[in-house]
Amino acid sequence: MADEADALSQFGISKEETDKLVSEVIRFVLFKFHQNSGCPIKREDLTQIVTKNYRQRNLATSVINEAKTKLSSVFGYDLKELQRSRTCSNAQTRLPQSQSNADSKSYVLVSQLPIEVFRKHVVEETTSPMTGFTFAVLAVVQLAGGKIPEETLWHHLRRMGLHESDEHNPVFGSNKQALETLVQQRFLQKEKVSGPEGNTLFYDLAERALDAQVSERVKDYISQILKNDVSVVELD
Repeated sequence: MADEADALSQFGISKEETDKLVSEVIRFVLFKFHQNSGCPIKREDLTQIVTKNYRQRNLATSVINEAKTKLSSVFGYDLKELQRSRTCSNAQTRLPQSQSNADSKSYVLVSQLPIEVFRKHVVEETTSPMTGFTFAVLAVVQLAGGKIPEETLWHHLRRMGLHESDEHNPVFGSNKQALETLVQQRFLQKEKVSGPEGNTLFYDLAERALDAQVSERVKDYISQILKNDVSVVELD
């Protein structure tokens, strides 16, 4: 933390001013991440907190780094930068929303608590079903090799009792919107692939699903299902 504080001292503004900027970034991150159901936070939005009143070059980067350090030491969160999505081939067209996301740096908050402690003391019952849905979808996509046609994905979700036409699910409301939420949260990305029979919509694993920690948890999830019922995850 001392290194970040030393870096901030070079910009010719008072400690009170820099502390205020760091606090504003931290508040914004915590509020936005929970308000938007875990959707990524754009670096541009964090930068604007600093640049709206200050023009010093690299000040925003130093403030964000200091905020990242305090989020870790005080709140137990890792402000993790998402890696950019893989580049499409000429035969593929990234949908506009996914392309927009891929073109800008963004962050997510990842708890640093051990998973057992996190589940016991942090996870709310209301969010548990969405977590289960997330891992079920990611498991299907991963078993398909990391990429799956939309119709095939819904075929397997229907086998779990989740129909794309259901807009009154007692937990999710619209099942289609629940799937779209995984795109907004950058667990999945959508691509249109041109073929002889026209365009086919594919879902493939995005940055957060490719993260080593998440990927390992998905593999554990798959292993548990395979022990109990192979037919649930059999991709035919």
